Amino acid sequence: MLSTSFPSRAFRRTAATIACAAAVVSFTATRLTAATVDVLELTIADAHAGFAAKRFTVRQLTQAYLDRIAAYDLKGPAIRCIVAVNPGALADADKLDAEFAKTGQLVGPLHGIPVLVKDEIDVAGMATTQGTVVFKDYVTPLDSFVVARLRAAGAIILAKTTLSEFAGGDTYSALTGNSRNPYALDRTVGGSSGGAGGALAANFGILSLGEETSSSLKRPAAWGALAGMRATPGLISRTGMWDGHPVPTAQMGPMTRTVTDLARLMDIMVGYDPEDPITAFGLQHTPKTYTSYLEKNGLKGARIGVIREAIGSGSRPDSEDFKKVDALFQKALADLQAAGATLVDVTIPDRVALQSKRGGDPALTAEALRVYLARNPNSQFKNQADIDAHPAMATSFKTTVAKYRAAHPESAAASGVGYSGGGGRTGGARQADPARILEGIRAREQLLQNMAKAMADAKVTALAYKAVEHQPTLIEEATTPPYKSNGGVVSLNTFLIYTPTITVPMGFTVDGTPAGLAFLGLPYSDAELIKLAYAYEQATRHRQPPASTPALLTTAAASQ
Repeated sequence: MLSTSFPSRAFRRTAATIACAAAVVSFTATRLTAATVDVLELTIADAHAGFAAKRFTVRQLTQAYLDRIAAYDLKGPAIRCIVAVNPGALADADKLDAEFAKTGQLVGPLHGIPVLVKDEIDVAGMATTQGTVVFKDYVTPLDSFVVARLRAAGAIILAKTTLSEFAGGDTYSALTGNSRNPYALDRTVGGSSGGAGGALAANFGILSLGEETSSSLKRPAAWGALAGMRATPGLISRTGMWDGHPVPTAQMGPMTRTVTDLARLMDIMVGYDPEDPITAFGLQHTPKTYTSYLEKNGLKGARIGVIREAIGSGSRPDSEDFKKVDALFQKALADLQAAGATLVDVTIPDRVALQSKRGGDPALTAEALRVYLARNPNSQFKNQADIDAHPAMATSFKTTVAKYRAAHPESAAASGVGYSGGGGRTGGARQADPARILEGIRAREQLLQNMAKAMADAKVTALAYKAVEHQPTLIEEATTPPYKSNGGVVSLNTFLIYTPTITVPMGFTVDGTPAGLAFLGLPYSDAELIKLAYAYEQATRHRQPPASTPALLTTAAASQ
């Protein structure tokens, strides 16, 4: 039975969210009789072909996704991956339809494409809740840099998606409750970008924006049979995102159902932003288009290093759960070889000892918070102290877990990855320890050097490993004492910071849960990783939609 320790969804919704939900109902009241829009597994190319052939309009497409959200997010399987829909989505769709009718041309490469946005990324006029009651009324006047680029390319910002509180850990919170995996409703979608992954897997939109600080994107991508990428820092701006400049770790990233759509989304997301100085590094490392690396035979002649040892936090290699995921990994390795790749086993020297030195700099974290809040002149929060003083902090899910573990220290050993796997602050000021910060920096530099040397010695251009080494965690076990987790979360790439990673579906376990294959590369090898992932995807075609959210085949609303 699922946990009932959270407030009801009706209680948790803000006034703005209630208005959005009402808008969805009103949108579905008037329907066309002429055309039906089947959006299941729709791609960017499919949508644009539909517009060109006049099979459907942007409004009809947008309405079809709103219908799915209305039918499946709080009803039916109730996957609970949406915080709020954008009440202006249909009006934006109408503007695009009017322009297309006038010119016969798409306004940009993402014309009419509905996008889901993790709710730590700002969308003008909508609340950015950070997954917590503390921020439920935090409405931002500006789009994030990336959202503004997507709008300029013609995208429809459709909805904000659930995440863990303050983007740290799995997708459970006192604000939105438990997000459920559409492939296994008693299991988690992962975190902290769980809602972005679960909603996309359930076909609530065509594209999704996630974020990763530890394993926040690759885990939901793996557990949602999705493609997902944490690009090299310097390619994608964090301006208007919770964990941003000057902390280099957290990175916004694309989540898609196909690698082709991921490449197309990367083309829009990547770009120099003066407000995020780290993006200056990306100027010399950006191809004209990432789609030029979509080579079906891209694995032929490729040399790929294989990490066979367990490298995930809390992994249990002797468990049946681990073995179910490993069976898929062994098949994936065989598929890579069948597609023409040469595989070489690689071990990174001193990985465990060096990775144990992971830490952060509280001064940088505090400055990142100041920078984020300063973009909103109406913010009721100016610093961490303001957030900590909010009365809702005492009722957060993280606070509940922290109190339990403080009283039961033995529970930490049984908890696996726990709830610290995402990005973001969870309250409470921390004191900087200069010696520990320096130790962490040196360990990271040494491990990156060790990895680069191991790859050079093996003559490989990328490393392959299991994106997550266990199946999705059971929600009941994770949300009730002692707050267990399946573990298996891999955070090697984010410890090293500048190493890009892409995740692609590698099939379903015997229990029917998705798993992902990850490719890891050296700094700014993003395009090469896209090439490998695309070739593997084309050779295997593992992506399948979840049975819990089938096609509605309803007719879209026509009110103008």
